[in-house]
Amino acid sequence: MNNPVIFCQNLKKTFQDGIREVNVLKNVNLSVAPGERIAILGTSGSGKSTLLQLLGGLDKPTAGAVFVGGENLIDLSEAERCYLRNHQLGFIYQFHHLLPEFTALENVAMPLLVRGAKPKYACAEALELLSAVGLRERVTHKIGELSGGERQRVAIARALVTKPACVLADEPTGNLDANTAEKVYECMLELNQALHTSFIIVTHDISLANKMNRVVKLVNGELHAA
Repeated sequence: MNNPVIFCQNLKKTFQDGIREVNVLKNVNLSVAPGERIAILGTSGSGKSTLLQLLGGLDKPTAGAVFVGGENLIDLSEAERCYLRNHQLGFIYQFHHLLPEFTALENVAMPLLVRGAKPKYACAEALELLSAVGLRERVTHKIGELSGGERQRVAIARALVTKPACVLADEPTGNLDANTAEKVYECMLELNQALHTSFIIVTHDISLANKMNRVVKLVNGELHAA
């Protein structure tokens, strides 16, 4: 059996609100297999985005452990966590967080350049991914010249250019109309199948959730099968 790409055990996250302690996540356990697509549902404020940040090593849990590629994030230094994120994970957000001063090609090549890849290689890989998401003719356009759906497809290409084991997506179509969202869904699913990359997608969209292999729901800080 393949080892999970991400695994969390007894994950807890508590915030201090004045003198009150708020338990956002309580004993969350989740295992994600290679190539698996998982949707996380939950009401606003239920802790979905917090869980995604913990799984991606962007925040530290109050208790519990998160393993990415077999490494316990708690045991790593900040530099080691950054290295692991860059090599094992990709991130997609509701708002694309692309760099407006750069072209689509330069935005997608950026994660490879950050890890020290040669520009020629980084651009070739970026071009391949942009072609895969249907943007071959838009690679030299700056972000402001692209539509919302095109920008989100650039963000997907950027998340996948490093060939990560898993992509963490937080409401990736929440800012798009239904027709554009459907195209973005299909793009993610095709790349999931082609690259065997796992996806963990936080969403309010039931139609997107139903396209996943598994759906889980956060209720009162605990994760349940939906």
